[in-house]
Order: sequence, then C-alpha cells, then structure tokens
Amino acid sequence: MAAKPLNNIWIRRQQCPCGDWKCYIKADGDDHTANVSQMTKSETASSSSQDVVFTPYVGQIFKSDDEAFEYYSNFARKNGFSIRKARSTESQNLGIYRRDFVCYRSGFNQPRKKANVEHPRDRKSVRCGCDAKLYLTKEIVDGVAQWYVSQFSNVHNHELLEDDQVRLLPAYRKIQVADQERILLLSKAGFPVNRIVKVLELEKGVQPGQLPFIEKDVRNFVRTCKKTVQENDALITEKRENDLLELLEACKASEQKDEGFVYSFTTDENGRVENIAWSYGHSLQAYSFFGDAVIFDTTYRSITYNMLFGVWFGIDNHGNALFLGCVLLQDETSQSFSWALQSFVRFMRGRQPQTIVTDIDSGLRDAIASEMPNTKHVICIWQVLSKLSSWFSSPLGLQYPDFKSEFDMLCRLENVEDFEHQWNQLVARFGLGSDKHIALLLSYRASWPISYMRNFFLARTMTIEYWKLVETFMKNILTPQSSLLLFFEQVGLVCNFGNHKKEKQLYMPAKTCLPLEEHARSILTPYAFNIMQHEVMLSMQYAITEMANSSYLVRHYKKMEAECLVIWIHEDEQVHCSCKEFEHSGILCRHSIRVLVSKNYFQVPEKYFPLRWRLESSLASLDDSVIQSSANEYSQVFHALSGSLYSESFISKQRFNYVNRELKQLLEHIQKMPTVDEVAVSSAPINVSEL
Repeated sequence: MAAKPLNNIWIRRQQCPCGDWKCYIKADGDDHTANVSQMTKSETASSSSQDVVFTPYVGQIFKSDDEAFEYYSNFARKNGFSIRKARSTESQNLGIYRRDFVCYRSGFNQPRKKANVEHPRDRKSVRCGCDAKLYLTKEIVDGVAQWYVSQFSNVHNHELLEDDQVRLLPAYRKIQVADQERILLLSKAGFPVNRIVKVLELEKGVQPGQLPFIEKDVRNFVRTCKKTVQENDALITEKRENDLLELLEACKASEQKDEGFVYSFTTDENGRVENIAWSYGHSLQAYSFFGDAVIFDTTYRSITYNMLFGVWFGIDNHGNALFLGCVLLQDETSQSFSWALQSFVRFMRGRQPQTIVTDIDSGLRDAIASEMPNTKHVICIWQVLSKLSSWFSSPLGLQYPDFKSEFDMLCRLENVEDFEHQWNQLVARFGLGSDKHIALLLSYRASWPISYMRNFFLARTMTIEYWKLVETFMKNILTPQSSLLLFFEQVGLVCNFGNHKKEKQLYMPAKTCLPLEEHARSILTPYAFNIMQHEVMLSMQYAITEMANSSYLVRHYKKMEAECLVIWIHEDEQVHCSCKEFEHSGILCRHSIRVLVSKNYFQVPEKYFPLRWRLESSLASLDDSVIQSSANEYSQVFHALSGSLYSESFISKQRFNYVNRELKQLLEHIQKMPTVDEVAVSSAPINVSEL
C-alpha cells in the first residue's frame, strides 16, 4: 500500500481525565460524530440501500465478469451467504472464457499435512459441499465480448444467515480507504488494536461490534502494513517538522505585517519546533476590555501531527465569542500547559484573567495553580454533562435517565450545604460510592457546581448559547487542511471575521414604566440590556421585608424559590444580594433591583454598569441606522397604535381573528426585509485553499 499525503485530521480528545488509558469518552451532542455515524451506517448497509437485486437466471447477460461477480455478491449478501471465485477456463483465442462463482461453503476442505509441532491447530472448515453456484461463459457478439449465465443453482445444504450475521463473513468485512488511513495513524500513535476499534466505533457513532470489520481484520491489516506504518511514521515526522518550520516562518512574517501580532515557540535538543503559540493585535485590544473571564478550550487534537490544539476565548459586550489566542502543544503534560499559560499571559502584557474556564484535566489544573495562582479556575459544566453518558450509562443501565435527571438538578443548587447533602444521597442511591468517575467529580467539586462558584465572575460564559458560538468558531477553524500553513491562514481569516463583526444597534423597547429601566437602556448594549430588562420585569413579582441594619428579605410572591437577603448601604449606594448574580455575571439581579425601586432610585448607580457591558466598550463600530433620539418618537407612535388595535380587536371574535391573521403576515413580511447597510456574509467555513 503506497503512502500518500494525509489531510490534517482533527478529532475530539477521547482520553478520559480519570487517567485510565482503557477509559475513553464520547461527548454527547457531537455533530461531527453524528455525521460520520450516518456515513458508516450507509457503508455497513450499502447493499440494502441499493435497488432490489433479483435472482440471477440462465441467459442473463453482463458486460464483464467483474460486473457479474458484484451482482451475484450483492444477491448473496441479501440472502444470507457469500461467494468466492472457483475455477476459470482459458483458451488461446478468447482468453478466459469461463468463470465459476460458488457459495463460500462449496466443496470440502482437503486435509493438510500437520506441522511437526507439539500442539498443532485443528481448524474446522466451513465447507460442506454446498452446490449453490453461478457459471459464466463469454461470447463475442458483433465484435463485442459479453458474459452470460450458463448455469445457476440457488440450492443450499446449510442454514442461511441473518443480516447481522452475514455482515461478519470475511467476504463482506472490508476496511475502507479512509478507515485504513485512520487505523495507520492511530497505530503510529501507539494505540493498541482493541483501542483503535473503540476509537473508530466512537467516531462513527455505532454500537460495539457494529463496524463493517472486526478486531481481527484490524490486527491483520496493521501486521500486513507494518512496513507502511513505519514509512508513514517517517513521512509524517518529516511533514510535521517541515510544516512547523513553515508555520514558524509564517509567524515571523505576520509579526512584520501586524505590529500587534505576537508568537512564541519552544524547540527540542535538536532544534526542532515542539510547541508554538500566537495571537493577533485585535485580540490584545479585545482582551483589554474583555479579559476578565477567559475560556481555554483544549477539546481537539490533530492525529496527523499528534498535537493538541488549545484556543483562548473571551466574551464581548454583545455576547459574541472573541478569539484571544491559540497554541499547538506536543503533549498534554502540566509542563506544556504551563508554557502555554506563560505565553498567553506574556501576550496579554502580564495581565491575568479573573477567571479561566477549562475542561477537566489534572495537568491543566496543576499548570493553572502554578502560573495563575490568583485566577479562579472553573470547570465548564457543559463539558461535565457531556461526559456523563460515557461514564455512567453502562454501569447504571436503565437507572441512568433517573441519575441524569437528579444530577442536572444537583448542578443548579445554589447552597453548598444542600449540594453536599444531596450529592451524598445521589451516590448512595445509585451505589456509586466506589466509582472512579464519581471520585473524579468530587475531587473537582470546588470548580464545577454552581453552588461553589457563585462568587466567580464568569460574564455569562457558561450559557449554552455562548458555548454553541464557541463550537461553531472551532468548526470553522478546524476544516481539513493539508498543512499547518494553510491551517494558520484559516485561523487568521476566521478570527479576524469574528472579532471585527459589525454589530447592529437594535432598538430595545421598554417593557415597564420604571425610569431605572430607561436609564439602563441608554448605557448597556442590547445584549446586556435584554438580560437586565428580564431581571427588571421579574423584580415586580417580589415582595420585600425590611430587617435590621439596612437588610431586606426578598421573596417571590408565590414563594416559588428561596428568599434572598439584600443589604443596602445608603452612604456608598451599595447593594449586595445573597444570590451573587452581579458578582457572577456583572448584571444586577432582580432582588437588588426590587430594593433599589423601593428606595425610589430612578437610575442604577454607575458602579453597577461594568465597563465590559457598556455600549462604549464595543470593539467594532455600531450600526447607527437606528437613532436613539427618534427611537422615543417611534415608541410613542407604536404604543398608541398598538393600544388602539388591542381595544378594537377584542370587540368581536371576527375582529380578533382578522387582526391576528394580518399581524402574523405583516410580521413575516417585515422580518424578510433587509436592514440598512446589511452585508451578506456567508456563515460557511472559510476555506483558504480556495482563495
């Protein structure tokens, strides 16, 4: 098998953070896995997806003997057996003019001379003298060769197999070219055969044992291609060295073009590049405003280059994911992570984030504790939840849905004591006291449950909407590229588009009559104001009870949730709530707003409008198509019109139905209208190889 250039293949990290190499994970909701799953299912059931294959008959004509063999093979698979090529007859004039295809159990096994060994293997033969066959004869018609069925029998003297059994016959166990490449790469990386099979099952999203080949086939393939593996290993090593040098040169060139571009790298004892990190000028500018909460995503690695890809993200005042920098690491040790964090802090001129969000990784945890001792370390709850199925679905079986439901509620508890109590109950109820993954989660409990991290500032980076943006960003970056240079260009294009995206300053109508709401709208971005407006509206459902020392108990009028204690300090215009929402997101909570309203505040104190959520902090110019001065006039017109429409439409059912129908059509029409200065930008990944 000749070696050929390989694309840069990115996969999710599948090694479980528990440290057991036999333990691997499959993240829930992986779209890539789902896509590959569809592909594999179509491969394994390719014959069933084709047109109906009719029973062959004497006199049936084929253009070639290969076409006839494929036809008979498809027929055999659908009917529970496989075929093999038997005798062929050749003449001087016609060449091969007869082909015999027979059932795989045709004939009888000839006894072999046993080897002179102490314990010779006594292999049982599957051949039982089955007479099912298809014989072909070649003829020349009008100067064109064709093959016709001269004999056919479909009589078997053995049991035919079901579909889930017939696919395991050697004739149908095929390793496709794409799978061959992946097997060679994984073998090169040191994966044992049984784990290679598990990795392929995970990537294709199939149940164990449902691949179109078995472990024995993989083992034989690796053994046969051992020389090819060694050749590929040498080629990939050379490719990695050359591509890393190209990447380094590209970083040097970018440094000359972009004053803000920064990079760093390490080399081994032979001067070969090991690790490399880089960032851009616009990323440094973004970090100066939004560097308080940072995501370090280490989800993906390249199996072509055997390198981990890490990306630093932030969140801007419009809720968008900001690219802050990235790194390629040769391994996942705490030393490599420490170097990456040192490089990032150096890029950002020594400023460390308040909070850093990562996946579970002991090496990364140690590196953060060493390099960022004053930074709060948070484990992304979505990363934890995505691993639950891999960890607990098998040991819990039918109990897993109940466990998952209780675990979800446990994550949302706001009190540490409640969490500890219910955690112990959960572990005891499902008998998980000795489970290694439960022990792993418990060892990280100060970093992932809400109850432990309410005091950590996260700037809404833990919302599912934000993580979907991060995932989209990553997928746009990680398109298959044939070199690291093209990958570098892809990163530059995608992050430049993401960090410079022009925001539309949408007009957000007031929903209450509170001046406090109007004041917030004039200062915050639409994204931040929308969140605070929701809190303002909900604050009207809460009652307050004044306590001693300027403190207040704030509770929902239906007592749907636990009461909160709010402390108000008049002299300093300070308000502190036990829910810690402001400390957590930078947005004032409903409980604090309720107290401010009761104290006749018409404006929120300036200190409760963090710079990171203000309009003035926007990186890109705002769309000024909506002018605030005329927005109030628009609002008054629409309020008056909607009020009249509301009162008139409720006079009769006929009026209501008419207004309801016409308004839906009007809204649909308006939503299709283009906005002013709208620029159509494709959301598809940018492919630098096509530029």
